[in-house]
Amino acid sequence: MKKYDVIILGAGASGLMCASNLGKKKSVLIIDANDKVARKLQISGGGKCNITNVSVDSENFDGDSTLVNSVLKRFSKESLLNFLERSRVPLEIRKGRYYFCENSAEDIIELLKRASKHAELLLQTKVLKVDKNDELFCVETSNGEFYAEKVVIATGGKSFTNIGASEIGLDIAKSFALKVKEFTPALVGLTVQKEQFWMKELSGLSCYVHITVGEKLLKEEMLFTHKGISGPAVLSASLYWKKGLISIDFIPNLGSFGELKSSAKQLSTLLKLPKRLAKALLVAVNLEDKVGKKLQNEDLIKLKQLQNYSFSPAGNFGFTKAEVSRGGVVSEELLSETLEVKKVKGLYFIGEVVDITGELGGYNFQWAFSSAYVCAKAIK
Repeated sequence: MKKYDVIILGAGASGLMCASNLGKKKSVLIIDANDKVARKLQISGGGKCNITNVSVDSENFDGDSTLVNSVLKRFSKESLLNFLERSRVPLEIRKGRYYFCENSAEDIIELLKRASKHAELLLQTKVLKVDKNDELFCVETSNGEFYAEKVVIATGGKSFTNIGASEIGLDIAKSFALKVKEFTPALVGLTVQKEQFWMKELSGLSCYVHITVGEKLLKEEMLFTHKGISGPAVLSASLYWKKGLISIDFIPNLGSFGELKSSAKQLSTLLKLPKRLAKALLVAVNLEDKVGKKLQNEDLIKLKQLQNYSFSPAGNFGFTKAEVSRGGVVSEELLSETLEVKKVKGLYFIGEVVDITGELGGYNFQWAFSSAYVCAKAIK
């Protein structure tokens, strides 16, 4: 019987980060179903991986803010940046807020591989189930059984099934009678109702918008697609949208209506949007494309609809297009200082398999690294 101090299930960002911080004194086994480690890191951000953000706090996450704050307090954005700087992984900032790898995500992957090389790595191995007998866990896999005093579940969510994503983490949680939220697609495009099919006819166009979902306001680019709407603003909005209305301000930088009424230019020009988009928006609110000087009060009322265009999306693009999964093991099952299951000593859940999901912009990798570090230090 081969016994380890720690078995980590999942060789992604959180699993490798956890192994990297456990130290060489502990015997560690990492198990993953893929033939390579960190597949999601490798393909994210066009191969350059949006690793974190200039501004990171609990407001950027959907989930228990107490747990998020506890974890970020122990391993913050600054902690992650310092770690990468010490390890000579060059980063670049895009749009004044997104941290990407300057060269390639391979820089971080190679760093994590080096830092966790003391651990045994078992790839192309599916985890079937996890049991605990007395003080020892038994991990049953497609390549036999392995035993450990502690087990860390870092199996991720359900998105990216093409690179081995599965629900095994939730299955394990359920087998220990833990409360979970089923995975649903997040950071994903939204489909539209028949009344908004005009949006699909604008496929390929994009514009800067403000999107309101409940009490959340997202400010970024929106992209029209043949399925509906996507782009950074919509992806983050999808994290908070369950059902019901969303509101889009298509002209957040328009200025005062008084300026419009004194202009001799056409309204479709004054909106400062791609002409095809401007004309489609005017049609959507039944407003004639006329010279600004000819605008009447009833025209301005219609124009204001473009600042608060409310509708109910039909759904989303599904797991095949989702960046991440929302859902996972609920926070009340975990100790916020360690990520250990309260009622199962020695069992930990980290990364995307926990019911904490970040907005678009590096927040989910930040959570993966932060939760992994906190878990590893608790075990160590």
